[in-house]
Amino acid sequence: MKKQILTLGAAILFTLGSATFIGCGSDNHHDGDHHEHAEGEEHDHSVVSEEKQDNTVIHSGEKVKDLSMIIEAYLQLKNGLADDDEKKAAVAAEKMLVAFSGFDKSSLDESKLSEYSEIEESAIENAEHIAKSEIYHQREHLVILSEDINDLISLVGTSQKLYIDFCPMANDNKGAIWISDVEKISNPYMGAKMPKCGKIQEEIN
Repeated sequence: MKKQILTLGAAILFTLGSATFIGCGSDNHHDGDHHEHAEGEEHDHSVVSEEKQDNTVIHSGEKVKDLSMIIEAYLQLKNGLADDDEKKAAVAAEKMLVAFSGFDKSSLDESKLSEYSEIEESAIENAEHIAKSEIYHQREHLVILSEDINDLISLVGTSQKLYIDFCPMANDNKGAIWISDVEKISNPYMGAKMPKCGKIQEEIN
Protein backbone atom coordinates (compact mmCIF):
# COMPACT_ATOMS: atom_id res chain seq x y z
CA MET A 1 0.00 0.00 0.00
CA LYS A 2 2.79 2.36 0.97
CA LYS A 3 4.63 1.41 -2.22
CA GLN A 4 1.54 2.19 -4.28
CA ILE A 5 1.15 5.59 -2.62
CA LEU A 6 4.82 6.41 -3.28
CA THR A 7 4.47 5.30 -6.90
CA LEU A 8 1.31 7.38 -7.32
CA GLY A 9 2.99 10.41 -5.74
CA ALA A 10 5.97 10.08 -8.04
CA ALA A 11 3.70 9.89 -11.04
CA ILE A 12 1.84 13.02 -9.96
CA LEU A 13 5.08 14.90 -9.40
CA PHE A 14 6.42 13.80 -12.78
CA THR A 15 3.20 14.91 -14.45
CA LEU A 16 3.22 18.29 -12.72
CA GLY A 17 6.89 18.74 -13.47
CA SER A 18 6.33 17.96 -17.13
CA ALA A 19 3.39 20.35 -17.29
CA THR A 20 5.39 23.04 -15.59
CA PHE A 21 8.33 22.51 -17.94
CA ILE A 22 6.12 22.62 -21.01
CA GLY A 23 4.29 25.73 -19.76
CA CYS A 24 7.52 27.61 -19.02
CA GLY A 25 9.05 26.61 -22.30
CA SER A 26 5.93 27.64 -24.13
CA ASP A 27 5.82 30.98 -22.35
CA ASN A 28 9.49 31.63 -23.06
CA HIS A 29 9.06 30.69 -26.66
CA HIS A 30 6.05 32.97 -27.00
CA ASP A 31 7.79 35.85 -25.27
CA GLY A 32 10.83 35.35 -27.43
CA ASP A 33 8.75 35.43 -30.58
CA HIS A 34 6.87 38.46 -29.39
CA HIS A 35 10.07 40.30 -28.46
CA GLU A 36 11.73 39.45 -31.75
CA HIS A 37 8.66 40.44 -33.71
CA ALA A 38 8.33 43.71 -31.82
CA GLU A 39 11.97 44.50 -32.48
CA GLY A 40 11.47 43.72 -36.14
CA GLU A 41 8.46 45.98 -36.29
CA GLU A 42 10.31 48.78 -34.57
CA HIS A 43 13.28 48.43 -36.92
CA ASP A 44 11.08 48.35 -40.01
CA HIS A 45 9.14 51.37 -38.80
CA SER A 46 12.27 53.44 -38.33
CA VAL A 47 13.57 52.46 -41.75
CA VAL A 48 10.28 53.33 -43.42
CA SER A 49 10.17 56.66 -41.61
CA GLU A 50 13.67 57.50 -42.81
CA GLU A 51 12.82 56.46 -46.34
CA LYS A 52 9.69 58.60 -46.34
CA GLN A 53 11.61 61.57 -45.05
CA ASP A 54 14.62 61.37 -47.33
CA ASN A 55 13.68 59.39 -50.44
CA THR A 56 9.92 59.69 -50.92
CA VAL A 57 10.14 59.67 -54.69
CA ILE A 58 12.16 56.43 -54.90
CA HIS A 59 10.05 54.41 -52.48
CA SER A 60 6.56 55.72 -53.24
CA GLY A 61 6.96 55.68 -57.02
CA GLU A 62 4.83 58.83 -57.17
CA LYS A 63 5.74 61.93 -59.14
CA VAL A 64 5.75 65.31 -57.42
CA LYS A 65 3.98 68.12 -59.25
CA ASP A 66 5.78 71.01 -57.53
CA LEU A 67 9.37 71.96 -56.79
CA SER A 68 9.17 71.29 -53.05
CA MET A 69 11.56 68.31 -53.01
CA ILE A 70 14.06 69.97 -55.35
CA ILE A 71 14.04 73.16 -53.29
CA GLU A 72 14.34 71.24 -50.02
CA ALA A 73 17.38 69.35 -51.32
CA TYR A 74 18.93 72.61 -52.51
CA LEU A 75 18.38 74.26 -49.11
CA GLN A 76 20.01 71.31 -47.35
CA LEU A 77 22.95 71.54 -49.74
CA LYS A 78 23.28 75.28 -49.21
CA ASN A 79 23.09 74.88 -45.44
CA GLY A 80 25.76 72.19 -45.57
CA LEU A 81 28.19 74.52 -47.29
CA ALA A 82 27.31 77.37 -44.93
CA ASP A 83 28.31 75.00 -42.10
CA ASP A 84 31.52 74.02 -43.93
CA ASP A 85 30.13 70.48 -44.05
CA GLU A 86 31.32 68.83 -47.26
CA LYS A 87 29.61 65.52 -46.51
CA LYS A 88 26.25 67.11 -45.75
CA ALA A 89 26.40 69.02 -49.02
CA ALA A 90 27.25 65.84 -50.94
CA VAL A 91 24.33 63.92 -49.41
CA ALA A 92 21.97 66.79 -50.24
CA ALA A 93 23.24 66.80 -53.82
CA GLU A 94 22.34 63.11 -54.09
CA LYS A 95 18.87 63.92 -52.76
CA MET A 96 18.53 66.61 -55.39
CA LEU A 97 19.21 64.05 -58.12
CA VAL A 98 16.44 61.89 -56.66
CA ALA A 99 14.13 64.91 -56.51
CA PHE A 100 14.70 65.76 -60.16
CA SER A 101 13.95 62.19 -61.18
CA GLY A 102 10.65 62.41 -59.30
CA PHE A 103 9.42 65.73 -60.67
CA ASP A 104 6.25 65.47 -62.74
CA LYS A 105 6.78 67.29 -66.04
CA SER A 106 3.31 66.49 -67.39
CA SER A 107 1.88 69.83 -66.21
CA LEU A 108 4.39 71.81 -68.29
CA ASP A 109 3.42 72.99 -71.75
CA GLU A 110 5.73 72.43 -74.71
CA SER A 111 7.55 75.77 -74.46
CA LYS A 112 8.14 75.44 -70.73
CA LEU A 113 9.16 71.81 -71.07
CA SER A 114 11.96 72.71 -73.44
CA GLU A 115 13.31 75.39 -71.09
CA TYR A 116 12.89 73.10 -68.10
CA SER A 117 14.93 70.39 -69.78
CA GLU A 118 17.84 72.80 -70.30
CA ILE A 119 17.76 73.94 -66.68
CA GLU A 120 17.41 70.37 -65.43
CA GLU A 121 20.41 69.20 -67.46
CA SER A 122 22.62 71.94 -66.02
CA ALA A 123 21.35 71.47 -62.44
CA ILE A 124 21.88 67.70 -62.55
CA GLU A 125 25.41 68.13 -63.89
CA ASN A 126 26.29 70.54 -61.08
CA ALA A 127 24.63 68.38 -58.42
CA GLU A 128 26.59 65.36 -59.63
CA HIS A 129 29.85 67.30 -59.26
CA ILE A 130 28.90 68.50 -55.78
CA ALA A 131 28.07 64.94 -54.73
CA LYS A 132 31.65 63.80 -55.34
CA SER A 133 33.85 66.88 -54.92
CA GLU A 134 35.80 68.62 -52.20
CA ILE A 135 34.23 71.64 -50.59
CA TYR A 136 36.03 74.33 -52.59
CA HIS A 137 34.84 72.68 -55.80
CA GLN A 138 31.35 72.20 -54.36
CA ARG A 139 31.15 75.95 -53.83
CA GLU A 140 32.22 76.61 -57.41
CA HIS A 141 29.35 74.48 -58.69
CA LEU A 142 26.91 76.06 -56.24
CA VAL A 143 27.30 79.32 -58.17
CA ILE A 144 25.75 77.83 -61.31
CA LEU A 145 23.37 75.52 -59.44
CA SER A 146 21.88 78.50 -57.59
CA GLU A 147 21.23 80.21 -60.92
CA ASP A 148 19.62 77.01 -62.19
CA ILE A 149 17.29 76.72 -59.19
CA ASN A 150 16.40 80.41 -59.43
CA ASP A 151 15.56 79.98 -63.13
CA LEU A 152 13.53 76.88 -62.30
CA ILE A 153 11.50 78.75 -59.69
CA SER A 154 10.87 81.57 -62.16
CA LEU A 155 9.70 79.04 -64.74
CA VAL A 156 7.56 76.70 -62.63
CA GLY A 157 6.77 78.83 -59.59
CA THR A 158 6.55 78.00 -55.90
CA SER A 159 4.22 78.73 -53.01
CA GLN A 160 7.17 78.75 -50.59
CA LYS A 161 8.51 82.04 -49.26
CA LEU A 162 12.13 82.30 -50.30
CA TYR A 163 14.91 84.88 -50.49
CA ILE A 164 17.54 85.43 -53.15
CA ASP A 165 20.72 86.44 -51.36
CA PHE A 166 23.82 87.91 -52.95
CA CYS A 167 27.49 87.81 -52.00
CA PRO A 168 29.74 90.28 -53.88
CA MET A 169 32.92 88.40 -52.90
CA ALA A 170 31.90 84.97 -54.15
CA ASN A 171 32.88 83.57 -57.54
CA ASP A 172 36.30 85.28 -57.56
CA ASN A 173 34.77 88.61 -56.55
CA LYS A 174 32.34 88.50 -59.47
CA GLY A 175 29.50 87.96 -57.05
CA ALA A 176 27.01 85.10 -56.81
CA ILE A 177 23.51 84.46 -55.56
CA TRP A 178 22.09 81.72 -53.38
CA ILE A 179 18.53 80.93 -52.31
CA SER A 180 17.41 80.79 -48.70
CA ASP A 181 14.19 80.19 -46.80
CA VAL A 182 15.17 82.52 -43.92
CA GLU A 183 15.98 86.22 -43.76
CA LYS A 184 19.18 85.70 -41.80
CA ILE A 185 22.28 85.73 -43.98
CA SER A 186 24.32 82.55 -43.75
CA ASN A 187 26.83 82.56 -46.59
CA PRO A 188 27.43 79.15 -48.24
CA TYR A 189 30.36 80.46 -50.27
CA MET A 190 32.32 81.75 -47.29
CA GLY A 191 31.12 79.49 -44.49
CA ALA A 192 32.49 80.19 -41.02
CA LYS A 193 35.12 82.48 -42.54
CA MET A 194 32.55 85.19 -43.37
CA PRO A 195 29.10 83.81 -42.53
CA LYS A 196 27.26 87.15 -42.63
CA CYS A 197 28.74 88.44 -45.86
CA GLY A 198 25.94 89.28 -48.29
CA LYS A 199 22.46 90.77 -48.47
CA ILE A 200 18.94 89.92 -49.55
CA GLN A 201 18.60 90.81 -53.20
CA GLU A 202 15.00 89.76 -53.77
CA GLU A 203 12.08 88.17 -51.96
CA ILE A 204 10.01 85.42 -53.61
CA ASN A 205 6.34 85.34 -52.57
